[in-house]
Amino acid sequence: MKKILTAEDDREINRLICEYLSSQGYETIPAMNGLDAVRMVREQEDISLLILDIMLPYQSGDMVLQKIREFSDIPVIIVSAKSETRSKIDLIRMGADDYLAKPFDLDELLVRVEAVLRRYDSVGSRKQEAELLTCKNLTLDITAGTATVCGSVMSLTSKEFAILELMLKSPRKLWSKANLFESVWGESYISDDKTVKVHMSNIRQKLKKLDPGTEYIETVWGMGYRLVT
Repeated sequence: MKKILTAEDDREINRLICEYLSSQGYETIPAMNGLDAVRMVREQEDISLLILDIMLPYQSGDMVLQKIREFSDIPVIIVSAKSETRSKIDLIRMGADDYLAKPFDLDELLVRVEAVLRRYDSVGSRKQEAELLTCKNLTLDITAGTATVCGSVMSLTSKEFAILELMLKSPRKLWSKANLFESVWGESYISDDKTVKVHMSNIRQKLKKLDPGTEYIETVWGMGYRLVT
């Protein structure tokens, strides 16, 4: 049974989410503030997914996300009254896996939960098929699900890892945004979607931080991305 942590300070909303997801076969646990959410993810390694409200007491949701990404790649679905594209992009850039604007339908939340867990499990399954993939000073350990650059650990979200895994498995392939999105997210690509661009930017920043003198990913304008081999 998958365990889902719901970080929401409105007790009634938290109760409704937990009861609904429990009725769908999930184990649910509530957190009423940001500090508890971080502590519970750190202490309970069997949590499969975090549903995270942005407006939390003691520690805001975006700060919670930032702290969790320092030690965990657990899938995170953001729920927020803020529906602006800028807010969504910023949170995806920080490592969120999905974003749902309030008010939302519980059935829609369930679909998002199922989709995120399915993608996450798919990445985990693919990680068992190979051992090491390398490009210059970057090494992906597919079995362990870890990445290192110049010997230093590179912290990646599950989808960032999946993107690099795809590219390293086909080092000469030119990947369009649609190819990457449909392969990693398992959904039909929307032409103006910025998700791939944001994730690629995150990957490049992390690579540059650990290996500033080496270029790993090239943008082919109007076509997509490929490894610099």
